[in-house]
Amino acid sequence: MRIAYLHSGSVPSVYANGVHVMRMCDAFADAGHGIELYAVPGTARTDDLHAYYGTRNRFPVHTVPLPSAPVLGPLLRARRVRGALRRRAAPDVLYGRDPYALLAAAGTAAVVYETHLLWPDRAVRGIERLLFRHRALTRVVFVSQALADDYRRTFPQLRARTDVDLVTASDCADPVPPGGPVAALPGRPEALTVGYVGHLYPGRGTGVILALAERLPAVDFHLVGGTDQDRSHWQSRSSHPNVFFHGHHPPAALHPYYRAFDIVLAPYQSKVGCAGGFGDISRWVSPMKLFEYMAHGRAIIASDLPVLREVLTDGVDCLLRAPDDVAAWADAITHLAADASARQALGATARHRLTTRYTWRARVDLVLPGRTPATVAGQP
Repeated sequence: MRIAYLHSGSVPSVYANGVHVMRMCDAFADAGHGIELYAVPGTARTDDLHAYYGTRNRFPVHTVPLPSAPVLGPLLRARRVRGALRRRAAPDVLYGRDPYALLAAAGTAAVVYETHLLWPDRAVRGIERLLFRHRALTRVVFVSQALADDYRRTFPQLRARTDVDLVTASDCADPVPPGGPVAALPGRPEALTVGYVGHLYPGRGTGVILALAERLPAVDFHLVGGTDQDRSHWQSRSSHPNVFFHGHHPPAALHPYYRAFDIVLAPYQSKVGCAGGFGDISRWVSPMKLFEYMAHGRAIIASDLPVLREVLTDGVDCLLRAPDDVAAWADAITHLAADASARQALGATARHRLTTRYTWRARVDLVLPGRTPATVAGQP
């Protein structure tokens, strides 16, 4: 099958949406599909896009700039994407997260729209309404069941279309073989290492991690990721000698850090910002970092949020704690610090669930047209 993936974000970039899109395109190629990506030119520096993301396949990536014109920019870019598509062999499926470009090019192939949040922007919702009425639309993919439920309530036309599948497919990770290099971390060789990998936006729990470092001086805390601005903001507020900020690293270079951590944290708060620090995605978030943690068999402590319970089970593959209860998080770390077998058991179960259910390759089979009705959102 020939697939054109239409993405409204940039690659390469420091943002998670670029990682998600490149992982999906890589998995499409692994499944034997012909995949070409259309994206905005990158904002991160690299000489080799595929090496930056660590993809196994070197699929074509076409960049279409986003005009700076207010309001009209996405519409103008969508027309350019449509023109670029028409200059190449017609795909069988238009897949992507860019509703503007999908709508503009919808007359050329079947359309699968994937969304990760209920857009607050009225203009985007207007484009989505038009897309949801288009006869070329075959499937809408949601990153969490909570998001699928909210879309069904917000857009009655989706409920009315029996010819469009609504599919829930969480984020994923690639299985990681045992062994491999381990990052040489600063800090005390004898100290327990607690890690966090991801952005430092509002609501990601950076303040909780700093509070934990103050409560647990015998533990070393390592934060990997964040823009230069966000990292500087939090570093200026941290005077703890057991906190280390490692900054942004290419996605392909993160494996040694995961392997170096004894415990990993996902302290999402009740309000979670997305790229740029705006909005609130706490009700719908499906964090890729959780699945990377699982793939590496790490012992996870995560926030007890309904959307995370779609994937995680307290005491089985993780420990769940109230997002802002620092004392409870400290107790969880102390418990796992004293019980290496508990850490190993949580990590092993998490790894097993990842490899049997939450791989990118399995996600490809779930999201493409042709899946049985039992997989659609809201059905048993």
